[in-house]
Amino acid sequence: MNKILIVEDDPVLSSGLAVNLENCGYEIESVQTGLEAIDKLKRLKIDLILLDINLPDMDGFEVCQKMKSIKSIPILFLTARDMEIDEVRGFASGADDYIKKPFSVSVLQCRIAVVLQRYGKDIKKDIWTDGFITIDFESLQIIKEDQKIVMTSFEFKLLKLLINNRNLVLTRRMFLEKLWDNESENYVDEHALTVSINRLRSKLEDSEHRYIKTIYGMGYTWIGEGNSGD
Repeated sequence: MNKILIVEDDPVLSSGLAVNLENCGYEIESVQTGLEAIDKLKRLKIDLILLDINLPDMDGFEVCQKMKSIKSIPILFLTARDMEIDEVRGFASGADDYIKKPFSVSVLQCRIAVVLQRYGKDIKKDIWTDGFITIDFESLQIIKEDQKIVMTSFEFKLLKLLINNRNLVLTRRMFLEKLWDNESENYVDEHALTVSINRLRSKLEDSEHRYIKTIYGMGYTWIGEGNSGD
């Protein structure tokens, strides 16, 4: 189980974050000052840090630099400071992500999982991400540019099949065989498959991001370049 250290001087926000993250399977430690955070990092096995900038004893930029000098550990800033210069300073101090308050807890959960993956931490989440889109197959959530995308269970099945066979051409026959629902005997015909693929594209893609390619006369293939935790 990964342990997260929350460094936040607002006890209400800190407590709420702790409850949400514990429900996701993380172990939580919480402190309110930079000095306490540095002490915890030295004494405990911490896997990731959520760090506020406005702390009572020192600013988060300094805390981040000190922590990075002690240990190579993922640090995500959670802050109300939304000026571009602050974000630049955050990354310059060594932060792995910079999240502005108010933020969605579901977005935060996905970003935590992505950063843990980047550091090679042992997580069990089944996640695919390219930085623009994050697909969490365990919680059935998709985040696109910090916005939650609503998907049906069938669309998740389609996505899972495509991503698990990325860069391979899946024929229509293969889709029809794999998407047979034995319990409800709901067979997916070719027209329904075409409609579902088009809906996926409309939800996931834009002019700069393409994920599903049609191989005319054959079927479809997933061409998204990203990282998977499966």
